[in-house]
Amino acid sequence: MSASGSRHDGRATIILAGGDGTRLRSLTRRITGRETPKQFCPLIGKRTLLEQTRDRAALIAPSDINLTVLTREHERFYAPILADTRADGLVVQPINRGTAPAILYALMRVANANPNATVAILPSDHYISNNQKFAEQLELAFDTACARPELTTLVGITPSHPEAAYGWIEVGPALGEDVPGVFRASRFWEKPSPETAQILFGRGCLWNSFVMVARVSTLLGLFIVAAPSLYVAFAQIRSKLGTPFEARAVGALYSGIQPVSFSDQILERTTYNLAVLPVSGFDWSDLGEPRRVMDVLSRLGISLRWMAA
Repeated sequence: MSASGSRHDGRATIILAGGDGTRLRSLTRRITGRETPKQFCPLIGKRTLLEQTRDRAALIAPSDINLTVLTREHERFYAPILADTRADGLVVQPINRGTAPAILYALMRVANANPNATVAILPSDHYISNNQKFAEQLELAFDTACARPELTTLVGITPSHPEAAYGWIEVGPALGEDVPGVFRASRFWEKPSPETAQILFGRGCLWNSFVMVARVSTLLGLFIVAAPSLYVAFAQIRSKLGTPFEARAVGALYSGIQPVSFSDQILERTTYNLAVLPVSGFDWSDLGEPRRVMDVLSRLGISLRWMAA
């Protein structure tokens, strides 16, 4: 199936940029002079991680729906970066309640704009050495959503070493000739022991990038199955999204919910319709720890003044 065939219902990208990035605060303080959430910090090069992720999103869905999920208390950081972004491209949470509410809020906005859209969810704390190559390989995930609309396709990174601090995906059987190169996701391993990571590496398992592609209706279905009360809470305010009543309705909703992890409490409860797309040919890192940032800078041969500290 051609890439163009997967475009007929439209695309959307959701960039997750609402986290606090607490593990990198000591590092971002060196770089910016204040505790800055990592997605708003120029960790690799001169541009912030959020700006680099927006470049990626523009390659994936250049003229469709592009949303960035944020948290209101970070406005002083994101306002200068997103000054040229229309208000309807921002999904501003009143408070950070974890990845599941952030994704569900954005999905409701996408569903209101285009209920037939196919969505790519992109974390904003990744280093990818070649955005073009990454976007080209992601086309197969969009094709999969078109051929198998019941599936959510996770992007698995071909590992370079047995990293114990990453999540891993165990690869199951191939899906079939209609979606070549895509496999069932048979099991998740979250931050295994070094010994287990070595075994997973030897078995051909993949790093879990947390990038995923699926129809918006399919992703909403995951919430209906795994977190029905959270889904109902957002569904009750869906008609207010995009109206002057949105901020008040969302504020009341968030004040009454607890943090929910999308990986732990949604994906791991709905593994029967999860696929995995192995990608390779570029360097990838989840910049969740100072060590990983320094490793990437070392590989790139970059030496910055703040590194001396």
